[in-house]
Amino acid sequence: MKKGFKAMAIMMVVMLFAALVTACGSNGSSKVSVGIVLPTKDEERWIQDEQRFKDALKESDYKGEILFSQGSSAKEKENVETLINKGIKVLIICPFDATAAGAAVEAAKKEGITVISYDRLITNTDAVDYYATFDSNKVGAKQAQYLVDHVKGTGVPLYLYAGAATDNNSFLFFAGAWSVLQPKIADGTFKIANSSEAIAVAGKAKLEREEMAKVIGQVTTSWNPDEAKNKAQTHLTAAGADLKGDVAILGPNDATARSIADVFKADSAIKSYVISGQDADKASGQYIIDGKQSMTIFKDTRTLVKDAMGLAVDVLDGKTIATNGEYDNGKKKVPAKQSDVVAVDKDNFKKELVESGYYKESDFKGL
Repeated sequence: MKKGFKAMAIMMVVMLFAALVTACGSNGSSKVSVGIVLPTKDEERWIQDEQRFKDALKESDYKGEILFSQGSSAKEKENVETLINKGIKVLIICPFDATAAGAAVEAAKKEGITVISYDRLITNTDAVDYYATFDSNKVGAKQAQYLVDHVKGTGVPLYLYAGAATDNNSFLFFAGAWSVLQPKIADGTFKIANSSEAIAVAGKAKLEREEMAKVIGQVTTSWNPDEAKNKAQTHLTAAGADLKGDVAILGPNDATARSIADVFKADSAIKSYVISGQDADKASGQYIIDGKQSMTIFKDTRTLVKDAMGLAVDVLDGKTIATNGEYDNGKKKVPAKQSDVVAVDKDNFKKELVESGYYKESDFKGL
C-alpha cells in the first residue's frame, strides 16, 4: 500500500508540474497580446505596414498577429473575433469602413480589450480608446497648397478626386484641401471641372459634412486605381476644350494618382498637369522622378507604426498614455497620437525618401 501510495503521489506531482508548465507557456511568450487588423493586402502601403509591425513586435516583449480584411467589413469583423478568441489585450485596427467597424470594436471592448484606431478613425462608437494617425487635415492642405503653388494664370481647370466615402480620412483630407483650394476657386485661380456638387458649394469656405459627402460621393475613387482610371476617363470625355490645356488635379493617394495621371497624360488636349498624391509609394517615387506625378505626401509609416505599438506596449505595461491631440468620431473625442507629414517632389525626393533610409537609391532609375 505504501509503495502504491508513493507511486501515485509521484505521478500526481508530475502531472501538476506538467500542467503548471503548460499554463506558463499559454500565458507567456506564446500568447497573442496584440491583434492587428489592416484593410487590404492589395496596396503597397499596407504591405509595408505589415512588415513594420512585424519588426516592431520583434523588438517588444509581446507577441502579435496581423490579419487583413481585404476590403470587406464582414471579413474585418471575422478577423477581430478571431483575435478576441486568441486572448488579445490590445487591438490595433485600420478600418475598411469607418462606421461598420464599430460593431467589431464594440465586441472587443466588451471583452476588456483596449482599441487603438490606426491611421483611419473608427466613427460613431465610444469603443475606441486611442487613435494613432497622421495629421490628415494637414495632408489635404499640403496637397492643395502644392497645386496652388505650381499653377500659372487664372481659370485653371481643377479636377477633384477623393478617397473612399466609407473612410473618415477621406473627409479629413478633403476638408484640409478645400480650406486651401476654396479661396483660389473664389478668386478665379481655379475653375472646378468635374463636380457639380463642388460647384454648388464653391462659395463656402467651410463645408458641412453632408455637403462634403455629396462632393466626395461624386468624385470618389474608393481608393481603387481602376475606379480612379474609369472616373478620369469619363470626366475627360465629357470635358470641353475650356476644361483642358494646363490643369490641376487633386489626386487622393499615390495608387489612384498614378491611374489618373496616366489617363490625363494620354489625352492630347492636356498640355500639362499638376497632380498630388500621398503615401510615398515606391512606384510613385519613380513617377515623380519621371515627371508623371508631381508630388506625394510622405507619411513615414515607420513613425506611425512606432506610435501605435508604443501605445499598445504602454497599455500592456500599465503605463500612463501620452497623446498630443484628439478627434471627434461622432460619439466621443478620441485621444490621438499624431505624426507629422512632409510634401515631397523632385526637389527634395532624395533627401526625404532616400537619405532618411526609407528607400534605397537603387530602388529608382534616373534619381
